[in-house]
Amino acid sequence: MRLSPRIRVGLSLHIIGEAHFFSRRFAEAIETLLLAIQEDPNAVAYRTLIACYAHMGRLEEAREALNRMRLIDPVVMPWYLQTLRIPEHRELLLSGLRLALGEEAP
Repeated sequence: MRLSPRIRVGLSLHIIGEAHFFSRRFAEAIETLLLAIQEDPNAVAYRTLIACYAHMGRLEEAREALNRMRLIDPVVMPWYLQTLRIPEHRELLLSGLRLALGEEAP
């Protein structure tokens, strides 16, 4: 990321943020995802951010992020989230989104 000062780093930060999230380092993930969204607001990064907030018990912030994400994409849990390869990662993300939506876990 440091080699070119002109390169957009939103995608790289998003990937790093997801790595923190799936490693359950939610505070680090939030910090990185906020930077990623600042540069490149997209629904995928927002979904991970929402799940981070929810798993940390910061439901008000999760719902605020959810409202911002819905301006980009109204679908909170698209079908392709079910295709995440690692079941633990899939459940971590989906359970965080369910928490933010106020739904009970299955």
